Amino acid sequence: MTRRTIAVVTAGLGSPSATRLLADRLAGAVERALGDIDIDVDIEVIELRDHAHDLTNRLLTGFATEDLGAAMKKVVEADGLIAVTPIFNASYSGLFKIFFDVLEPDALAGRPVLIAATAGTARHSLAIEHAVRPLFSYLRTIVVPTGVFAASEDWGAGGSSEPALSERIDRAAGELAGLIATAGRSTPGDPFAELTSFEDLLAAD
Repeated sequence: MTRRTIAVVTAGLGSPSATRLLADRLAGAVERALGDIDIDVDIEVIELRDHAHDLTNRLLTGFATEDLGAAMKKVVEADGLIAVTPIFNASYSGLFKIFFDVLEPDALAGRPVLIAATAGTARHSLAIEHAVRPLFSYLRTIVVPTGVFAASEDWGAGGSSEPALSERIDRAAGELAGLIATAGRSTPGDPFAELTSFEDLLAAD
């Protein structure tokens, strides 16, 4: 059975946090979607709150600690990425942005990414499209069409939007699984690559 690695970057500040809860649900959904097509998954979770001081020092000194370096390595070597941030003032958190700032340029180019965000109110829902998606487009990743946003009212059995959130999670997970499953497959060769050039045809006459 094929095996793939998914890195989950979560920038929640609390413990536990809604951001981590959403990240875990997304990871589980992606694991199930890949399992349905006979692909095993290793999930690597990176809690950015555990690296907050090291990230600041990395910006100031240019050097990463052993722990931060290992976390960065997990992300850049993963077959797919789930990135989840809390939304503050209509954008991603500073901690979230710093982590992706310290990665090498083009380190994530071509990587399939599922983006998600949490906030206390649905007023922030557009941030995932006007802030988070452009960040990963700039990093030249392949961002799945469905971004997942969860406000406080989406959680729990009493949440009025819980069924809709579950549907978005499953849809986004399926999109990421599809990209991961097809990544690296050989593409058909150029059907015109072996054609004789016009000059050679003339020379043959």
